[in-house]
Amino acid sequence: MTNESPIFELVVLSGKGGTGKTSVTASLAALAGAPTLVDCDVDASNLELLLSPRLQERTAFTSGQRATIDPEKCTGCGRCEELCRFGAISATGPVNSHGSATCRVDPPACEGCGVCARFCPAQAITLHPSDGGAWFVSETRFGPLVHARLRPGQGNSGKLATLVRDHARKLARASARPLMLIDGPPGVGCPVMASITGATRVLAVTEPTPSGLHDLERVLALARHFRIPAWVCVNKSDLNEELTAQIERRATESGATVAGRIPYDSAVTAAQRQGVPVVEYGDSLAAQALAQLWKTLSATLG
Repeated sequence: MTNESPIFELVVLSGKGGTGKTSVTASLAALAGAPTLVDCDVDASNLELLLSPRLQERTAFTSGQRATIDPEKCTGCGRCEELCRFGAISATGPVNSHGSATCRVDPPACEGCGVCARFCPAQAITLHPSDGGAWFVSETRFGPLVHARLRPGQGNSGKLATLVRDHARKLARASARPLMLIDGPPGVGCPVMASITGATRVLAVTEPTPSGLHDLERVLALARHFRIPAWVCVNKSDLNEELTAQIERRATESGATVAGRIPYDSAVTAAQRQGVPVVEYGDSLAAQALAQLWKTLSATLG
């Protein structure tokens, strides 16, 4: 038995980048009434661009291991270069004090598998924890925001997304905020799965294009796999009314619920330039549609 209060975790997803997922998330944050905010797009976190967060905490993230070669021990035999399956080692290291040419590791290419260290005859190679980036806790005018930044070329994006989400859940319970609003990564890969596993509901944001329809179907298939109910919202819906209707039919056929449409509106771009959610920028058509979307979503929360 547990006395922990239930948390409603709404994850906003898109099958591809550029559909307006983060813009929708930011506006929902403004309308939701002090939720706990999470940005699980750890490879390209940008929810902060619209929320003006004030940094409170920074924690380093270790992403696996990387090999390093001690040039004073290296004999330049080339065994490590021969065994490396990732092309991360080359015989281009400095000449050591013994006059021997040495090998070197290209850190972004190293996967930290340890084969080179295991078979180095001179025991010149060691493995060290890799600096994978950092994760942060910030305050916004809408509530706390937990977000992260994975260093370029680093792996374990799913692990970092899970870490961010777990900490946000603790914050939500500690502050009695029953709603977690999660800006998920695009696509259907590892960080997306880490963002939605065990979530309460998914909101899939798409656009009326052939690629939008195709990628939406992938997102909905993933939600079905994890048995998470899904809502669908079509952004820029008036650009192709026929395809918008087709998307909504496909969504309904797949078991998802159509939650709303957002028309194309230049106010969205103007709000982004000002660094604010569009619902704070003025009473535009997009702002009205987002307010109606939140009204639809909030009616079924809990």
